[in-house]
Amino acid sequence: MEDAASAHIAQLQQQIDSLKEQLVQAQRLTALGELLGTTTHEFNNVLMTVINYAKMGMRHRDAPTRDKCFDKIFNAGNRAAKITNTVLGMARNRAASQEPTDLKALVENTLILLEREMNKYRITLDKSFPKVPQAYVNGNQIQQVLLNLLINARQAMPNGGRLAIKLRHDTKEGMVDLVVRDYGSGIPPEKLPRIFDSFYTTKSGPDASGKGGTGLGLSMCRDIIEAHHGRIQVQSTLGKGTAFTLKLPTATKATRKRTPVAAPLTPVPGLVSQPVE
Repeated sequence: MEDAASAHIAQLQQQIDSLKEQLVQAQRLTALGELLGTTTHEFNNVLMTVINYAKMGMRHRDAPTRDKCFDKIFNAGNRAAKITNTVLGMARNRAASQEPTDLKALVENTLILLEREMNKYRITLDKSFPKVPQAYVNGNQIQQVLLNLLINARQAMPNGGRLAIKLRHDTKEGMVDLVVRDYGSGIPPEKLPRIFDSFYTTKSGPDASGKGGTGLGLSMCRDIIEAHHGRIQVQSTLGKGTAFTLKLPTATKATRKRTPVAAPLTPVPGLVSQPVE
């Protein structure tokens, strides 16, 4: 009887693990769809700029106006190239492996995809990028987590506000900290301990832009970070805002062997609920 029960439990565990992996894949596809929607919107804005200034240049034949139109079209073309290079870089890096990664460049590339959205909702960016060691991460996965945190932060400030993004080197732990801090509504204390639970959300539905997030829930964000042998921490105060900190191992600390990170590790408590200042 014991052997039969153990075999049944093992079978059930395999089914649970299989369902979890299917859920992870579904969340990744949803996140990819959200990213595609954001990128398409950005490209549409660029194309409208090119078309409008091309029409203006065709209507006005004086040199100053045409020079202005050419300048605007040139800048829009450069922006389109940056968006293309960012998306192509993500498409090329499909391996579930880690490598030394420049987090400053990763953050800047991510912000390219959200520049128009941040401007539309009057979000002011406060960036602090001192020189820090490279992190040993899978760039695509960390970029997905960062997109999720940035969109969440923007949604926490529907009337505009300040969004701070910081890098710092934790020399004691051999980690690089990536901090995303908004000055929005904050998370109620009773909800804060549950924000990393699967299927839990503090949002009532999509916002005015039609977005509810990136499709990459905070529970999956936590799993990705912990699979990198890192931690995700949060601090929040009602009316003052929320700060998420991603603690990622430096390339000098981590093993140089390319390690697959597709399967999340067993979660380690990483929730910090002290008020933000």
